[in-house]
Amino acid sequence: MSVISAFLLCLFGWQLTSSAVFAHNLAWGALPSNLDPVYPFQFLSTSFASDDGYTCAKDKGCKIGCCGPIDSTGSGYCGFGPEFCGKNCTSNCDRKSECDPGWGKEWSQASTCPLNVCCSKFGFCGTTKDFCGDATVVSPQCSGTSAKGRTVGYYEGWNLERPCGKMGPPDIPLGYYTHINYAFASIDPQTFRIAPMDNLTASLYQGVTALKRQQSHLEVWIAIGGWAFNDPGPTRTTFSDLAASEAAQDTFFGSLISFMQKNRFDGVDIDWEYPVTDERGGRPEDYVNFVTLVKRLREQLNQTGRKYGISITLPTSYWYLRGFDIVNLEPHVDFLNVMSYDIHGTWDSTNKQLGPYAFAHTNLTEINSALELLWRNNINPERVNLGLGFYGRSFTMKNPGCKKPGCEFSGGARAGECTGTPGVLATYEVNKIIQKGGTEMTLDKDAAVTIVTWDKDQWVSIDNQETLRMKMDYANKRCLGGTMVWAIDLDDGT
Repeated sequence: MSVISAFLLCLFGWQLTSSAVFAHNLAWGALPSNLDPVYPFQFLSTSFASDDGYTCAKDKGCKIGCCGPIDSTGSGYCGFGPEFCGKNCTSNCDRKSECDPGWGKEWSQASTCPLNVCCSKFGFCGTTKDFCGDATVVSPQCSGTSAKGRTVGYYEGWNLERPCGKMGPPDIPLGYYTHINYAFASIDPQTFRIAPMDNLTASLYQGVTALKRQQSHLEVWIAIGGWAFNDPGPTRTTFSDLAASEAAQDTFFGSLISFMQKNRFDGVDIDWEYPVTDERGGRPEDYVNFVTLVKRLREQLNQTGRKYGISITLPTSYWYLRGFDIVNLEPHVDFLNVMSYDIHGTWDSTNKQLGPYAFAHTNLTEINSALELLWRNNINPERVNLGLGFYGRSFTMKNPGCKKPGCEFSGGARAGECTGTPGVLATYEVNKIIQKGGTEMTLDKDAAVTIVTWDKDQWVSIDNQETLRMKMDYANKRCLGGTMVWAIDLDDGT
């Protein structure tokens, strides 16, 4: 690899995966297009050439980095450090690298990278060999069945609004889940008191917690927030505002405890998507403030005299996860729910580093890379729940003759009759398609996912019993404490 090619990879390929955001959305809509994954790499190089963001001239600055010395042809290259930003710099000379590969503080924003990822010789943070060289991550290794100890299932209260495929509280299958997280409750942005998401979800609280009478040791927790909570609107900055004010926290804690006592909830799942990130209503101070919020929440819950649980959701994306101080959050939570789904979807089409190419949304290879971000920070795997999706991301393929992962799509597959949104299908909808016949099913062993194709151009990646076993085997191999499912009501039990 040439120096320029290596620089380009470091310049544009530093992020790990798309964020797992869809399933915690209140609607089945499109995801943001500002995520820049590195997988698959083969689609990266063409966008660099067309953008020409790595060369400069006297009258043309750099998109990223400083414009170094101009040669006899009147052009130069963009980069960081004293070679590009020092005495021979042409323009944009005050820019600093993301991390310090040895240049010193004068040339870098920070000495190290977030989440202990590697700093390349060009001053960019990343996790691949181009950033880390021969350094490897030491991942947990086990031979037991640790992940069977905990199975958390999210339940979408609003599922009863669907025209079909509904699952009321009495229909929730018992004996499979150790914990049910009821999604979602909200927070009043003015008073910081717990508020219902809507009247329907509020009416089902006690119907779900009543299931504890039928299954001993079942715990039912309330999940607060979700993806849409941080969409543009009145609650966009509510988590950030709450984390910044101890007075607001005191109100929130009192309201939450009363709410859980009244409705017989056993714990709370904080689903903040995401701290620090500006486009999600975050602020830089969220990094520290979230730790304070969770620490004080733990103290207040402990003072009630009973053991209430706390969990938080984590993205697989480096871009979003770097806003979490996971090292200092971990001691105050019971477990961490890793949203290891929605790695790919129709939103890839607007991402110039990926493009409109179909890939599985729960790719185990990418999930492994994502979990390495936790192992880099010595997170206890017993606290980690691996996210599993009871739904598939689906596409309409541009060329019906090309149906393998990596083939081009023209849009989302046809909407399911119950979920009603192109590009996504519940497990029970995929099962119904399979039962009708005329489908082709292909197991991708490396990704641990099944690809289902039908009607010439329809394509979906889905987990079935075989691939779920493969993911469970992986979770056990990594010593994880459990799994987490989005969502109970998207499966028909088959």
